[in-house]
Amino acid sequence: MTGQGGGGFLEDVLIAGGLLLVQCTIAGYLVFMGHLLALGANPLAVIVVVNAATSAFFLPFAVALERKKWPSKISLTLMAQFVFIALGGTLGFQELVLLGIKKTTPAIASAMPNLGPGVIFIIAACLRLEKFDRACKYTQAKVLGTLVCLVGAMALSFLQNPSSSFSPASDPNNTEPGSYYDWILGCSYLFAGVIVFALYTVLQAAALVSFPAPLTMCTVTSAMGAVFTAILQVILEGKMDMGSPRIDAMLIAGIVVIGGVVAGACLVFQTWCLGKKGPLFVSVFGPVQTVCSAILSAALLGKTVSLGSLAGMALLFSGLYIVLWAKNKERPRGDHLEGENAADVEKALLS
Repeated sequence: MTGQGGGGFLEDVLIAGGLLLVQCTIAGYLVFMGHLLALGANPLAVIVVVNAATSAFFLPFAVALERKKWPSKISLTLMAQFVFIALGGTLGFQELVLLGIKKTTPAIASAMPNLGPGVIFIIAACLRLEKFDRACKYTQAKVLGTLVCLVGAMALSFLQNPSSSFSPASDPNNTEPGSYYDWILGCSYLFAGVIVFALYTVLQAAALVSFPAPLTMCTVTSAMGAVFTAILQVILEGKMDMGSPRIDAMLIAGIVVIGGVVAGACLVFQTWCLGKKGPLFVSVFGPVQTVCSAILSAALLGKTVSLGSLAGMALLFSGLYIVLWAKNKERPRGDHLEGENAADVEKALLS
């Protein structure tokens, strides 16, 4: 919108700069998580601490800033959406990502989510939230971009030499025969995480139509996710435990601050940017996180990425930008959807 003049330009600059900072911050968070997991931290316990801290920190802000946006009555449909967002976005996605980091590297873990726009396109097309016209060149471009992303993800998974990704200090028990299996398993976890991410993103976009309070939604679903994860850990292990005596009070404080507050603030800022600029603009900055993760994990943890996986990343990023370019050219239209609400979901999800 050019009518806003200098104010609009300044906002654009601040949003772009903020998103760059967010991607670098999340990269540091993933490297920190990789260090914790190498020390033997239990992923479920980490998820509980991170999301409990996020919910506790942002609850006052949600009440102060969004209380007027809360509906007078919470419907069963909205409550069910919150539950599934918490199960998918908090428990499912975060657990899969942490398991993936544990068996690969933070750089690979940050690269895989760039599959998200392509996978979201497939899911949204199946749900008729996304225009799919085989004769349209933009639809063809989105299909091509999605295929390139998938090829890049496969190259990322299979062309890496796992032994080059683990430093002796971080994984002294690593052996060559099992490392390749662990690597593929880790990439499978990350790919499954992308699928879960795409599903809960579609659901989140639908929920925001009837509940336009993203900060409150993040706060509530984080709290619910922490409770669900704690219950799961108690069921599976019989107790709440961080998993290793090396996870001391200082590291737990780091999880609270870095994971709960800093990474939570990044999530809230990204959610705000989604409302201002749309998911496509936010997605453009995804590769920055991968580059920062690769640099930090190499410098701090001694983990490297092979040339084959770098080629896979290049393909993945190329496919991502093809999908984003095609979606930017093809403006969402609600005339092929049934009802105004469906058009609102498409706008929230893919505009």
